[in-house]
Amino acid sequence: MRKTISAAAAGLAVLAASLAAPAAAFANDSAATKPLHLRKGLTLRIPSSWKVDDSRKDWLRVITGSCPTKGTDMYGFRDSGCHSFWVMGPKAIKIGHELFQKYTPDGPFYPATDVGPCPVKKNLYIHQTKLAEKGLRQVGPGHKAYYRDWAGTCGTMTSGKVKARFNQREWYLPTSKILVIDQWKTPGLSTILENATWN
Repeated sequence: MRKTISAAAAGLAVLAASLAAPAAAFANDSAATKPLHLRKGLTLRIPSSWKVDDSRKDWLRVITGSCPTKGTDMYGFRDSGCHSFWVMGPKAIKIGHELFQKYTPDGPFYPATDVGPCPVKKNLYIHQTKLAEKGLRQVGPGHKAYYRDWAGTCGTMTSGKVKARFNQREWYLPTSKILVIDQWKTPGLSTILENATWN
């Protein structure tokens, strides 16, 4: 029994280290990263393997892993299964709430009038979102963002049963008109934003 507990503890320690490693690596290893230059002089250093889709200036998407919708007509903010985060500019912020009202941190970014698809699982729909955490977060020196973590549930259109969960994390810089949205708990993203630079 003691050996089993020790092995489990060792396994948890390895898992914790592996989850923490990307954040440390992103912050300190410039060879493994590349700069992402954004509006108002904001620069993030992101892993070199991440792909940047800047085809829509105010809807910039950073693809961090699998993205089965890329290249299809389903690709966009309201798709499912594309591991990524978004950097929104003024035009997106202007229509970022339900009924295409202007975004504020009082509610999650949701530019639609209907029930949205679940971001983390295909063929499911968002049932509800509740505020899980709020506060201010550093985005580079001298800049603090309004931070919100919205906990969401997904299910079918006909059943109230929860079949998937997700968190939509948002960092909003109203003066710079920048909104970062992450629905995948992207490893290291908080550290990347904290270590951002401004020109």
